[in-house]
Amino acid sequence: MTDERPLLVFFSSERSGPARRMESLLAHLERKERQRLRVRRVDDAANPDLARRFRVEIVPTLVLVKEGRAVSRLDGRTSAPKIEAMLAGHLPELAAA
Repeated sequence: MTDERPLLVFFSSERSGPARRMESLLAHLERKERQRLRVRRVDDAANPDLARRFRVEIVPTLVLVKEGRAVSRLDGRTSAPKIEAMLAGHLPELAAA
């Protein structure tokens, strides 16, 4: 069975202060939205082909992948409200308990 939740790819680097500062924000988002969203961290220096494929020019960069294609992105350090706005409309509704 495949996981159909959207995937948020976090391109970062150990050398990037802004990326390190966003780490706690991403960890919180990952916990909060774990039923509706997958989060993967990618070190751009260790994965240059993947960074090139997604046209990552600066870190941090967030790329939202849905159904196998990039549907939205945020380049550079960003805030929780901007990330939530990017995700709005892309996350599946949770079933009522």
